[in-house]
Amino acid sequence: MSGVHLIRRGEVAELRLDNPGKLNALSMAMLNALVAHCDAIERDDVIRAVVLSAEPARAFCAGADIAEWGGYSPRDFARHWVRAGHRAFDRLARLAKPTVAAIYAHAFGGGLELAAACDARVLGPRATLALPETGLGIVPGWSGTQRLVRLIGEPAVKEMALFGRRIPAERALALGFAAEVADDPTAIAFAMAERSAGLSPRAVEIAKAMIHAAADEDRAAAIEALGSAAAGAAEDRAEGVAAFGAKRPPEFSGR
Repeated sequence: MSGVHLIRRGEVAELRLDNPGKLNALSMAMLNALVAHCDAIERDDVIRAVVLSAEPARAFCAGADIAEWGGYSPRDFARHWVRAGHRAFDRLARLAKPTVAAIYAHAFGGGLELAAACDARVLGPRATLALPETGLGIVPGWSGTQRLVRLIGEPAVKEMALFGRRIPAERALALGFAAEVADDPTAIAFAMAERSAGLSPRAVEIAKAMIHAAADEDRAAAIEALGSAAAGAAEDRAEGVAAFGAKRPPEFSGR
């Protein structure tokens, strides 16, 4: 059955796109499943890193399922379809745990935007990137003009969105989109995830939040999360909670 599957492999979880009959195109059900799986991963203290992969097809992900979104009214397209994609991709991008995408074939439109929401990407030598939306009378709507511009720069995104050009794997590596180009991108992605799983999980989580703040990836939430974590680790927090429960004034020590 098509969907997004969560496969636990000890400290590394795999999120696998499974819609090969449609080149792993994303449906509303798949977007909702991605959110649910990310929530489950966040709550699972055993999982320390995530690999995003796809069932074998001619594309890693051909983007959004045209047969599904083509039936939406203009209002519902913007209100429901576009927002659902943002909700799913933002949830993936803001996982506290590091994510690596294994891209063995083409990543087009929403598939490229999905890969951009990961922390790192490994491409197969024949993989290509594209933003074909303008050829369908729409525009990149799931962060292709925002997150992707921050990641690889305005000129490359304009080439894809305004001129219909495709970016091959080696150029994606030169642009910094890919961490590596390899014959077996899934094996490399798992090796990276397993290496991350051996690092301090708390330090990795904090480092990711700090880097996201610098890159303007939900900067306000990242700063508040870091501040809340620091305050939450202080003795004053325990005293404040205890005083509230005992209905007495707190005696803060500043520690």
